[in-house]
Amino acid sequence: MKNDIAVFEDNDIRRMYDEKTETWYFSVVDIIQVLTDQSDHALARNYWKVLKNRLKKEGSEVVTNCNRLKLTAKDGKKYLTDVADAETLLRLVQSVPSPKAEPIKLWLAKVGYERIKEMADPEIALNRSRALWREHGRPEKWIEQRMLGQETRNKLTDYWKGHEVKEGREYAILTNIIHQEWSGVSVKQHKDLKGLETQNLRDHMSEAELIFTALAELSTRQIAESMNATGLEENATAGKRGGGIARQARQELEASTGQKVVTGKNGLPPIGE
Repeated sequence: MKNDIAVFEDNDIRRMYDEKTETWYFSVVDIIQVLTDQSDHALARNYWKVLKNRLKKEGSEVVTNCNRLKLTAKDGKKYLTDVADAETLLRLVQSVPSPKAEPIKLWLAKVGYERIKEMADPEIALNRSRALWREHGRPEKWIEQRMLGQETRNKLTDYWKGHEVKEGREYAILTNIIHQEWSGVSVKQHKDLKGLETQNLRDHMSEAELIFTALAELSTRQIAESMNATGLEENATAGKRGGGIARQARQELEASTGQKVVTGKNGLPPIGE
């Protein structure tokens, strides 16, 4: 976990990055303080306390989806604080009447949650990504492979979603299993090899790395479908088999060319910055 501060209109928003799930978690009270235009942090905390109780009584999933992590307060000490990912915060924002609601939504998307806009309008997100990659000098062939790989990934996660795999931690576990099987390194090891921190690994893969990732995920989905894999354990089995198919192909290519597929090459400066 990495602590960090993001800034919205001169307001500090505390956040923490979970490397395992590749997710930013933001302080709920800090977001509430902006929405309610409170200068007093204690008043914002009290507002959230009242709102949280109301949402609980209404059976809202917003409160359930909030976590508690240790964030640094103004006194320099760390305290357990309610945090939420961007998707949960979007739902929370709808519960607070505020002129800052729309700006906060746009800000959340800007600081790293492209998926929010994709949910609202996938075509806009797709075109934005293409433009961004072109801006960073990526060839059209690479861009096309990146988009095809994303489509393959989306089909796999759609399968998981419909077969009792929980988003977040379990998605990350399965992704790492598949990646480890085909590449011989974990997602984190691959990112470290490329010198990446919070950047999206796929945005810094070579064309070959993208192709083998897609092959592993395509194979995983088709194997999972053939065995009607349900839940984490069965889908982990499918992931190992699917990743193994791509590993064999990678090893054959490396033996023929004498070149490694997995390398430390990256596309820094990071896409999105």
